[in-house]
Amino acid sequence: MLKSSTTLENERVTSLAIGGFDGLHRGHQALLSRLDSDGALLVVDKGFTPALTPGGARCRHTGYPCFFLDFEAVKDMEAEQFIDRLKETFPMLRKIVVGYDFRFGKGRRGDVALLREHSDLEVEVVEEQSLDGVSIHAATIRKLIRKGEVEKANRLLGRPYSVEGKIVKGQGLGKKALYPTFNLDTGDFLLPAEGVYISRIRFGEEAYPSVTFVGKRLSTDAAFSVETHVLAHLPQGLEPEKAEILFMKFLRHNKRFDTLSALKKQIGEDITKAKTFFQGTT
Repeated sequence: MLKSSTTLENERVTSLAIGGFDGLHRGHQALLSRLDSDGALLVVDKGFTPALTPGGARCRHTGYPCFFLDFEAVKDMEAEQFIDRLKETFPMLRKIVVGYDFRFGKGRRGDVALLREHSDLEVEVVEEQSLDGVSIHAATIRKLIRKGEVEKANRLLGRPYSVEGKIVKGQGLGKKALYPTFNLDTGDFLLPAEGVYISRIRFGEEAYPSVTFVGKRLSTDAAFSVETHVLAHLPQGLEPEKAEILFMKFLRHNKRFDTLSALKKQIGEDITKAKTFFQGTT
């Protein structure tokens, strides 16, 4: 039934927050704030991609352990059977925390009233969360990111939106004729709209100011890429295998340039704007 992100034994869990938790945004954090010291997340994973936090990426935004439940394995389970399975899997469970729109079981028949009645556990329901009049939902955040509105998305998330991936070989053109970049394969992460962004790039525990391009390289080979130019001097000998890109601000849309010199000039202007941005945040 479960896959765990940690070595924590499910027999120790006393409180459980249940949900999809894609993005681990401010709304989700409201659920987590109701957990006790032996709390955990039960992530009902529907496996859709791309996602704000595909797979185990959810766990990197919380100190609580995550247990993953395959939605396909339980979607046809009767609601009462689902509750019984929960209590068997987490024998020390005393409290369940869910969102206001929580439903479960075959045909989504299960609701909070049934959960309370059949489980005989404390059930806490967290009301809909909003910020500046905007309801906080993963679907809303996905729409903003797809439009490149990363600053608005970041406010709802409570942190900069980030993607992770392996560093892969690029054209090699940046180092020779433009600006050197790290190219990433970001897998199942949702990418923002094509364009240029002020960003940070993180290697391990260290993050550096950067400028990131997302989209088709219209001025060269037309291949899609996610590539980042670092604005700081990196430690000598650093050869990272993977990185995380944190999107701070949208700069401009993707466009085609007739010459490499015109492209280089524009990138230089992007870099200047990014440096000014980071100077203002210190």
